[in-house]
Amino acid sequence: MDMNQYLEVFIEESKEHLQTCSEQLLVLEKNPEDLSIVNEIFRSAHTLKGMSATMGYEDLANLTHKMENVLDAIRNSQIILTPELFDVIFLAVDDLEAIVMSIAEGGDGKRDVKNVVRQLQLIEKGESPVFSSIAETAAASTVHEKEEVTSGEYDEFELTVLQQSKEQGFDSYEISIDLREDCLLKAARVFMVYEVLEKSGEVIKSNPPVELLEEEQFDRKFTVTVVTKESSEELHKKIMKISEVEKVDINALNLDDLRHTANAKEEKKAAVDNQAQERNALLLSENKETKKQPPVKPASSKTIRVNIERLDILMNLFEELVIDRGRLDQISSDLDNQELHETVERMSRITSDLQTIVLNMRMVPVETVFNRFPKMVRQLARDLNKKVDLEIIGAETELDRTVIDEIGDPLVHLLRNAMDHGIETPEERLAKGKNEEGKILLKAYHSGNHVFIEIDDDGAGINKDLVLNKAFSNGILTKEAAATLTDKQIYELIFASGFSTAETISDVSGRGVGLDVVKNTIESLGGSVTIDSKENEGSIFLIQLPLTLSIISVMLVEIQKEKYAIPLSSIIETAIIKKEDIMNAHNQQVIDFRGKVLPLLFLKEIFEVPVHQEEEEFLSVVIVRKGDKLAGLVVDSFIGQLEIVLKSLGNYLTSAFAISGATILGDGQVALIIDCNTLIH
Repeated sequence: MDMNQYLEVFIEESKEHLQTCSEQLLVLEKNPEDLSIVNEIFRSAHTLKGMSATMGYEDLANLTHKMENVLDAIRNSQIILTPELFDVIFLAVDDLEAIVMSIAEGGDGKRDVKNVVRQLQLIEKGESPVFSSIAETAAASTVHEKEEVTSGEYDEFELTVLQQSKEQGFDSYEISIDLREDCLLKAARVFMVYEVLEKSGEVIKSNPPVELLEEEQFDRKFTVTVVTKESSEELHKKIMKISEVEKVDINALNLDDLRHTANAKEEKKAAVDNQAQERNALLLSENKETKKQPPVKPASSKTIRVNIERLDILMNLFEELVIDRGRLDQISSDLDNQELHETVERMSRITSDLQTIVLNMRMVPVETVFNRFPKMVRQLARDLNKKVDLEIIGAETELDRTVIDEIGDPLVHLLRNAMDHGIETPEERLAKGKNEEGKILLKAYHSGNHVFIEIDDDGAGINKDLVLNKAFSNGILTKEAAATLTDKQIYELIFASGFSTAETISDVSGRGVGLDVVKNTIESLGGSVTIDSKENEGSIFLIQLPLTLSIISVMLVEIQKEKYAIPLSSIIETAIIKKEDIMNAHNQQVIDFRGKVLPLLFLKEIFEVPVHQEEEEFLSVVIVRKGDKLAGLVVDSFIGQLEIVLKSLGNYLTSAFAISGATILGDGQVALIIDCNTLIH
């Protein structure tokens, strides 16, 4: 069977199950008595294990199986939940996520998971050094299970492999090997045994597990289960040729007996689960008559999965339609034909509705980015010995997929910054009269054609003096210039390249890089980021992002005989000024604009536009902004406002200064789109 046809569904569903595991583990950590949460995690892990085994991803199936065993012990009250136990399970989920991401990127799903598998096995057997707090009754149960564990016990996945091998003509053997008592290199002998067996067939299982054999954590004897088409006599002869092998016992496996034993264990486990459910049902209905409710018809699914590449193709086709719509508008205005006017107007309305639908199809909830942060914050808090509560609001807020793909890393950086520099240690917080647990609020919401994302912490805030002193020492700012800055402008100095107030560089926030990368990424998306802070009360980072990057509203302007587009999101207003009002300051032409000194940028000089006519007495100026900074772009004339399709310049024109793309106008001309963020310093 060709499994590639199911690969996409497998990847998406695996991501969903792992996300459920992560979210429910965080809930369980706060509510360790609620075993119904464990059942939810167990179900996701069990489903993932089955899917992985079916698709042939052994590392994924094996690790999920080991995690499932630990979860089973938890829900049967054999293991007490501790922060250290959660650390190991989260580590397992991290490895599982890495494997799934590897598969999604075209990998084979292989990953070295020996360390976490070993930790899970030790927990399952009650032998882990960090889990001494096993309840006495549970300890007795665990020891009993340990005594019963033999090489003859197989899980569902292993039994399926053995059964399929039998159907394909392979024999299954359990081979017990005794090494000599004076054997010096046990791991080397194990390797030689494996080498022989893997040439003859395939090793399905070993007892002890292979990672313990490699570390020589066994006495002299180990057992290996193998499927092969060779006879037991041939296998015996080959293994006995290996030095320091003293004895080899080979037994053929009876799959019916193994299946019967496994089914009996499952039935016993199911009976225990059923008893627990019955007890819970009795508790819920005790002394209370429940009203009979009419049966609720399950809601039918009204969603389908669509490959993102298909949406990209649809978007490209629609962009071409928008260009043709502009061309039709142009032709219609040139011709005096009432029927054509009416048809074009109707088509414009329909394409506008279609545009809304297509853009909405590309919208993705920011939850797809936010959902990885709770686990990250939990681990960082443990690494930093801090207590932090992360609250997420507005995860359902939607953004274009293009923006979503880019916003993840800046948010990770800002959250790490809040954890490392913002939130204080419990001792410091108590000394300041605060709750020992710090709070971080991650909030997203719509406003107009923008999405805002806030990261708000109640930590130490930004120390203005520390920022200024660092700016002075780095040569970013002079003391004279500092006197004119507002508090917000001082805070925003931390966005300067290479700026960091940390005395020592840590792996948590920035590694000494500073926040300039965050600012540059957000501005490259047509957004902006601002800071507000109060010392010892906390900081707020506010990110403003456009809803979409594909179809944008622009002001079309003319510079000599060339046309350029300026995004409306950057424009404050337009103005007409007299040449005589232009002044010079610090080798820069400026004007007095509403009491502020506004630098002028002559686009014909910046873009080296061929001059066909000289400037007149009056100049047309587009006032644009980048954060708190303003500038006036001098053009020859304003053409008007319109919606355009943003097209990339491709790989050959990546070095074009202050140009973010191009668009095709209704008359077939190409207009370059100006990147105002690059022009304003």
